[in-house]
Amino acid sequence: KMAGSSPPWTGSAYLFLQSTCKTIALPSLYESSQKKPCVFKALKLALADSTGSVNGVDMLKVHCSHPHLIVQLRFCKRENCRRFLQSYREGALQKSLQSHLQLSLATTMVPLEVELKAGGEHLDKMLKDEDRCLECIYREKPDRLPDEEIMELEECLKSLMLHQSINNNVAEKDCSSLKSPSQPYPPQGSSLPTQLTFIFQGQQFDNRTITPDDHQKFAKSVSKKWKQVGRSLQKSCRALRDPVIDNLALEYDREGLYEQAYQLLLRFIQSEGKKATIARLIAALEENGLVSLAEEILGLHSSEDCS
Repeated sequence: KMAGSSPPWTGSAYLFLQSTCKTIALPSLYESSQKKPCVFKALKLALADSTGSVNGVDMLKVHCSHPHLIVQLRFCKRENCRRFLQSYREGALQKSLQSHLQLSLATTMVPLEVELKAGGEHLDKMLKDEDRCLECIYREKPDRLPDEEIMELEECLKSLMLHQSINNNVAEKDCSSLKSPSQPYPPQGSSLPTQLTFIFQGQQFDNRTITPDDHQKFAKSVSKKWKQVGRSLQKSCRALRDPVIDNLALEYDREGLYEQAYQLLLRFIQSEGKKATIARLIAALEENGLVSLAEEILGLHSSEDCS
């Protein structure tokens, strides 16, 4: 068999959601033109939390079947599906959904009951047997492409995120700096404004994206303070909300502090893309008294790193 000739791993499952609060009916909220984007946003972010990637799982359609909201899911990679199942089994997905719904709807905590099915199989009854769950999901091939409504909501969410990030950046820095022609690392295909430089200890530095070298130095030296840095970063990064940080601590407990810190920053970089800048990381380090590590990452400790 030629390399790359085998079809990709794909599977499908249905996630059933029901609010146990009598005053909150998820199908009614989703059927409301005003609330629908808010519910969709919460679903999208919680699913991204569960797999560690915005593209880890696709929503194909959302069905309103009172009292349930039923989300048809498609997995295109076995590993993403495995991560999702682990998150679901540990209750992290449920917590993340509750948290994102609370934020998106600007309401009190939304208590949820969740259920997972693939075909005629109730996966909740076999969650300890991960391979069997994966097999059931793999057997159920997706029977559709993403619904037209889902595509529209995806576009709506993208434009909302873009609008918010532009507003945040304008609030952080005077508009005149956005017109500067001297941006050292112009993002290709993106007009998203970011701070071009930042000041650290009286010196001016280019606000570049975080490099693999920065990533390694951070993971190696941040030690037990990685959670505190994560909580500083979460103020401007939804992908690092508390359930996610706590989940990372549990998931990589055996691997130790280096891996926990590495995965935290990886989540930040994957979520924020070109907006995962060194200025944001340095600010989070400073906020937690990690000035020495900030200096190391910026190359202030060793003479050969200085130009």
